[in-house]
Amino acid sequence: MLNSIICSIAIIASLALASLIHAQETLKVPRIGYISGRDATSPGPLVAAFRQGLAKLGYVEGKNITVEYRFGAAESAVFQRVVGELLNLKVDLIVVPLQVATAKRLVKTTPIVMISNLDPVNSGLIQSLAQPGANITGVTTLSRRLSNRRLELLKEMVPQLGRLGVLRNTNDLSNSLMHMREIDAAARDLNIKTQVIDVHGAQPDLEGAFSNAAKSHLDALLTLTPMLINHQKRIASLAIEHHLPTAYEGSTWVEAGGLMSFSADEPELFRRAATYVDKILKGAKPADLPVEEPTKFEFVLNRKTAEALNLKIPDSVLRRADRVIR
Repeated sequence: MLNSIICSIAIIASLALASLIHAQETLKVPRIGYISGRDATSPGPLVAAFRQGLAKLGYVEGKNITVEYRFGAAESAVFQRVVGELLNLKVDLIVVPLQVATAKRLVKTTPIVMISNLDPVNSGLIQSLAQPGANITGVTTLSRRLSNRRLELLKEMVPQLGRLGVLRNTNDLSNSLMHMREIDAAARDLNIKTQVIDVHGAQPDLEGAFSNAAKSHLDALLTLTPMLINHQKRIASLAIEHHLPTAYEGSTWVEAGGLMSFSADEPELFRRAATYVDKILKGAKPADLPVEEPTKFEFVLNRKTAEALNLKIPDSVLRRADRVIR
């Protein structure tokens, strides 16, 4: 009889323990990584848009999801280090708005949600938009494919545009080479000659770069943005100082004082990235989640900057702007 009671107690205890373990597993809070090139002191509106996307799906950071943010990772060495940190934390997935090719090389099994400004198929990131394959999915901004339209608008504002400078950071040289092919092709169509203006590292010599641009008698400038994201205001200020009309690949640059941008609606894409996070956390495989292309584009102008450059924007261009910052 005593043995029977002990056995029953043991069974009940085992069932209770199994139930507790199951409950803990059910209540496990997912942990994701988010890598940003921006400084932690100024995360910017795109991180805010991603957070909005999570909130809309019912996620509350610190309660039912943990987000391990890693800022200041524009430099390749820093990016690689923080990827290692996140993998050591065994995050459920990693969101990467930059250096997606490097992430693909370093992260073999953990799901990656990309927000890529490269053509993800032609650059070899994925197999196809419909079936990305492997562990990567997400959204693409198609930033480089918009080079034609961006340069057409810039030339309408600067009719004498014959020499275009392209400001880039050599720390992102492999990506820049792919971007330059599309920019050069777009420039040739408009009879524009291009000249690369290189800067280097996390603290680039921007003053020297703009001095070189001025000495080269360039008519305008295009900035390749990912590796220069922490220098938006300084670049915008130097462009005005050197009387160089400058085009950018995203509206946050125009909000920081740049002249113009033509790009996908970036905040919307970052909100959309949150839906991929949600689907993967609920069991979907990245390989089976089609990569989304943007459907909405923005032409943004800064009228105050145009005035500072003594640049008269034609009415025909103003009417086409989706936003005019005054």
